[in-house]
Amino acid sequence: MAAAGSAKFSVLLPTYNERDNLPLVVWLLVRTFRESGYDFEIIIIDDGSPDGTQEIAEQLEKIYGSDKILLRPRPRKLGLGTAYIHGMKHATGNFIVIMDADLSHHPKFIPEFIRKQKEGNFDIVSGTRYKGNGGVYGWDLKRKLISRGANFITQVLLRPGASDLTGSFRLYRKEVLQKLMEKCVSKGYVFQMEMIVRARQLGYTIGEVPISFVDRVYGESKLGGNEIVSFLKGLLTLFATT
Repeated sequence: MAAAGSAKFSVLLPTYNERDNLPLVVWLLVRTFRESGYDFEIIIIDDGSPDGTQEIAEQLEKIYGSDKILLRPRPRKLGLGTAYIHGMKHATGNFIVIMDADLSHHPKFIPEFIRKQKEGNFDIVSGTRYKGNGGVYGWDLKRKLISRGANFITQVLLRPGASDLTGSFRLYRKEVLQKLMEKCVSKGYVFQMEMIVRARQLGYTIGEVPISFVDRVYGESKLGGNEIVSFLKGLLTLFATT
């Protein structure tokens, strides 16, 4: 198995209407990887954004080079899980970083993920808002309560051995992510949680790094009432099947 030192990191960035955020998040990613000296590529999976995100991604490809920025669009919105599967087909790294493109996840934490992975030879390193100096900024009380509540219920029912289950800022060994994607059935908000639960079932090791999560700067948040209902349904399904 490759150690992180000799590794290449493929960042999967699913996008939908992120034209304002994408240039900044890509710039931060490129700077972070160059400063820390790790080999990398950024795979942008745009789901047919009507706001021109794809055109921005094409410009970024020209600026940074098509070996570093790979635009791999899809015709329409097809869900997060399938976006990762699509992105992974094009990934040449032996480690995969998944994160949001809306600036809620700061690339500055990635070198810490890599250090953590090396330190414990972990299969997965997950960013956590609920441990150490991790935290959430810019959320109202309702969203904090929903997130904390979702996390708490999941801890009680599933005992997954990780403190932040609904977060989507993680580092995976590529082969581990592939194996988990084959097993996962959830869509949307529950998907991230199922990944950790399945990882625990399959005996994969999980390290955690405290992160600060900042609510999106531009654009609409994608968490609404429907998500909460589908989260609870998904949680019960997981509880019944694991």
